[in-house]
Amino acid sequence: MRPEILFDLFKPIDTLPGVGPRTSKAFEKLAGGHVVDLCWHLPSSLIDRSYTPHVAEAPYGKVATVTVQVGEHVAPRGPKSPWRIRCFDESSAIELVFFHAKKDYLQKILPVGATRVVSGRIEEFQGLPQITHPDRVVPPEEAATVAGVEPVYPLTQGLTQNLVRKAVQGALKLAPELPNWLDPAFRSRQDWQAWRPALLAAHAPEREGDLEPLAPARQRLAYDEILANQLALALVRRSQRKTKGRATKGDGHLRQQAIAALPFALTGSQDRAIAEVLDDMAADGRMLRLLQGDVGSGKTVVALLAMLTAVEAGGQAALMAPTEILARQHHATIQPLAQAAGLETVLLTGRDKGKGRKEALARLPEPWPSARMRCSSRTWSSPTCGWR
Repeated sequence: MRPEILFDLFKPIDTLPGVGPRTSKAFEKLAGGHVVDLCWHLPSSLIDRSYTPHVAEAPYGKVATVTVQVGEHVAPRGPKSPWRIRCFDESSAIELVFFHAKKDYLQKILPVGATRVVSGRIEEFQGLPQITHPDRVVPPEEAATVAGVEPVYPLTQGLTQNLVRKAVQGALKLAPELPNWLDPAFRSRQDWQAWRPALLAAHAPEREGDLEPLAPARQRLAYDEILANQLALALVRRSQRKTKGRATKGDGHLRQQAIAALPFALTGSQDRAIAEVLDDMAADGRMLRLLQGDVGSGKTVVALLAMLTAVEAGGQAALMAPTEILARQHHATIQPLAQAAGLETVLLTGRDKGKGRKEALARLPEPWPSARMRCSSRTWSSPTCGWR
């Protein structure tokens, strides 16, 4: 069912550069198991390395990119001391500090007498500027890869920024040019780019505002996600509505008794919601409906009246609740209304054990002469409340 143009995006994440057997699990934990998951792993902040002052001009506490000459390596005095590398430019000296460093590695990337472009946060130590564990160290011919705005990604244990950036760039190279599926006039009004340019822009922020949810690139991707979800749900609904259901129609006598026992009159919104639910229940197709409302807006009453309709039709109904506390709250709400309609209520929760639980369970499958209500909670599933 997946189009061929998307095949590369759904390859395993360990096919990306820099993602091997040792890091693939960490990448899966961070973003997911497929290449496309890293496309949606957007930067959370950025580092601006475009500030390139002389060492003497760099203020403390700010990230700067400086070009220096390597002067001297000073080995640690003890196991807890850092390796210090003294460098300088025409304006001042600066020290690069590395804890738990490997001598061979540092002498390779920072050989004495060489010129290097170094980027990191400038600090002060004993009156001299220093950078502890520089973020980037490259020769002058690679300076263009450093002095700019760099995205910063959320991480997890075992991964570094460089590893994640490399893998993300590999994923973005596999992102294809897709046909535009948005209404052209709507996209023009929003001033949105096409999908792939928007994706690339979201991973290349140039200023803090580019990280905001309403930044054009992120807004475009978010709209795509919402539209895709809604289309998928619409396809599911269409498929389910074609499936044969069971028409459930009541005569209203239990509902009327419960409504008469309410301490308030139903609102217009409640009446409309009830009417729509009952229409769905009476239809031959399967009902697929979400009832949404604030706390206290009457969702339980709507559910109760739908359940009473099922009882009127000679069927069964169950009201599910995710916790025992909520199951007990529902039971306390519907019990007096059920009694007004001549129904007996039964509460069954995961806490019920022994004889009491056996008795309650034994009553459930019986062909009761009159309808009864039950509320239950099982240890292996969500608590339930319902009528039979």
